[in-house]
Amino acid sequence: MPSADLSPAPHSFAAVNTLPPLPAAAPLTDKLARSREVLDTVLKAFAPERVAVAYTGGKDSGVALFLWKEALARAGLASLQARSALKAISIDTGVKFPQVMAFRDRLCADWNVALTIARPQFGLSGVDLAAYPVAVDKISCCRDLKILPLCAALRDTGTQALLTGIRRDEHPSRANRQYAELRAETKDCPEHWQVNPILDWTEMDIWAFITGEGLAYCELYLDGYRSLGCVPCTKPAGSDADERAGRDPDKERQLEILKGLGYF
Repeated sequence: MPSADLSPAPHSFAAVNTLPPLPAAAPLTDKLARSREVLDTVLKAFAPERVAVAYTGGKDSGVALFLWKEALARAGLASLQARSALKAISIDTGVKFPQVMAFRDRLCADWNVALTIARPQFGLSGVDLAAYPVAVDKISCCRDLKILPLCAALRDTGTQALLTGIRRDEHPSRANRQYAELRAETKDCPEHWQVNPILDWTEMDIWAFITGEGLAYCELYLDGYRSLGCVPCTKPAGSDADERAGRDPDKERQLEILKGLGYF
């Protein structure tokens, strides 16, 4: 698919990117208003069919998906040509928790989400998962099982803006991220905007919003998990630990490298 024209977006995003970050202690109502402002800006810059939520089945991207659904409804764009205008891309590495994937599918069906599942290219010219050294080299593993499938899905779907559920407080490498970031074209990925509407939110904000709106969430959160990744790199984290303490520490140290390769 030919490269999309992203020329209107820099002007559209200039205002939100100059807004100072909201402090962690700011009221959730203020953070919600900021998120809605960011998403309304996305609607001004792109047609809905060019926007997708990077939906993992987890709590944070679930909130981002709900807020985008809400933004489309406010704009009267809940449906588009008899197909859902609410689009999502979900990466299925082949080693995700089955509970997360099942929950993702249920929620997307309930919300009428047009879901694209990005999978590694297994087989003759791709990854043989049965023989693949999963989680041995974290950079190579994430590139082959996550980043390359995501990039292919962005290209195949013509996505110009990818909405994520990343937050500043969950990892040091995300502390200085912007609400909208232009990701340059690489040999693997098309040029696109990564938009981060809930950057200012905290883990407590996420759960307060989920509880207040009565949103469904994956049952693994009831088993001590606080951040959900692939099975080999994720374990429960206690309430007295960091939110991502259950993630593989070797991978966590290299998140900035992964971002440079095309990940969130």
